[in-house]
Amino acid sequence: MAKRLPSDPPILPGFSYVRPLGSGGFADVFLYEQDMPRRLVAVKVLPSDVDDADLMRMFNAEADVLAHLSAHPSIVTVYQAGISAEGRPYIVMEYCPGSLAQRYRLERMPVSEVLAIGVKMAGALESAHRAGLIHRDIKPSNILITSFGAPVLADFGISSSLARDRAGDPLAMSVPWSAPEVITEATAGDISSEVWALGATVYSLLAGHSPFERPERGQNTREHLRRRITRASLPRLARADAPDDLQEVLAATMHRDPSRRPASALEVAEALQQVQVRLGEPPTPVEVAASEWMPQAAAVDFADAALRGPVRTSIPQRTTRKAPARVGLAALARDEDDEISGPREPRRALWPWVVGAAVVLGVGILAGVIGAMIGAGSL
Repeated sequence: MAKRLPSDPPILPGFSYVRPLGSGGFADVFLYEQDMPRRLVAVKVLPSDVDDADLMRMFNAEADVLAHLSAHPSIVTVYQAGISAEGRPYIVMEYCPGSLAQRYRLERMPVSEVLAIGVKMAGALESAHRAGLIHRDIKPSNILITSFGAPVLADFGISSSLARDRAGDPLAMSVPWSAPEVITEATAGDISSEVWALGATVYSLLAGHSPFERPERGQNTREHLRRRITRASLPRLARADAPDDLQEVLAATMHRDPSRRPASALEVAEALQQVQVRLGEPPTPVEVAASEWMPQAAAVDFADAALRGPVRTSIPQRTTRKAPARVGLAALARDEDDEISGPREPRRALWPWVVGAAVVLGVGILAGVIGAMIGAGSL
């Protein structure tokens, strides 16, 4: 597929364009500054010349998936999604200033850091899998680094779900990190192939290259990599600081037979934690979504994703009372203690007390007048 030129940035109310961030096969990503609240955001948008209903549905589905998953601390956060004035769907996401796309090739990453990243990515994938979702494109460049230095998994949905173009060629495939059964098109992706890709990604971060690359020029074409991956003869890591049990974990995740791999991303996380403990390091926590959260995320279905546009909010009226007149901000202030403690006791009417006091006072005055008259001999 010929490389596509990046599109123009869309005009988005409330956002100021800053610069481009990147371009992929199906979408472009731009840096914007959001006006309220003021912050930098990444905006992923379909190209201006796209008029493919299936692709737009997939884009909508990615927004839905991210909305369900982005509360996870190791998955990129989505803020909002919508349709631009030009009719282009867009997703506004957390801006992550870094990624692992090139770092592992330029420097020797510490084993302890790679193990922590592996456990965090495994927790993110386990949450997605429990929600019935498959990422299908796990690789170092899809691990972004937030402003606080935390790794987060990105790129759920559009590139990984639209598996074929109109000519029938597989597109959703990053070959160096794909499992043999994905390479041979026996499956479009499942939990077992995700386990392979996770292991291949951890291997890459440690080795400085993808698992089946060779240093010789001309030996890493797409077809060369396909043949080596289908044989699945994994080279050992050439690192003295990579313990044997870590080598064994990676070999298990990239076993040619899917049934002999760890059964879940959670099992991979636990195996990596055991390596951390044996190295004398505290195990990185595995963060998995609570079970009550799952039914909502499981409702997201790429196949049934609908084309959507702007929606006008309507709220049903439950009362016929006349709306109060507009008042200043001071009149809208509420007593926080009342909000926490509950409603006050209803006030009791004061008029019986006022009337009673007046009667008593009147009787007293009358008695005084009568007493004075008696004393004066008037009565």
